Amino acid sequence: MIFEKIRKIIAEQLNIGEDAITINTSFEELGVDSLDLFQIVIEIEEEFNIQIEDAEAIKTVRDAVKFAEENTTKEGDNL
Repeated sequence: MIFEKIRKIIAEQLNIGEDAITINTSFEELGVDSLDLFQIVIEIEEEFNIQIEDAEAIKTVRDAVKFAEENTTKEGDNL
């Protein structure tokens, strides 16, 4: 579910089809520049109510999904 949300965010920001994005796709493969990455990170932060301190550390879709999973799970543990 997190992967699908992140894939949708990336596809919308880059104006590409979701089918072009897999869990293993790197942002470099997608031609993402620093401004694109910044926009994607902002959207992910808003979607999952998280803060990504080191956006440059996110190199692949998997990195973004893993970060979101790890940081949204912690919030859910408090319920």
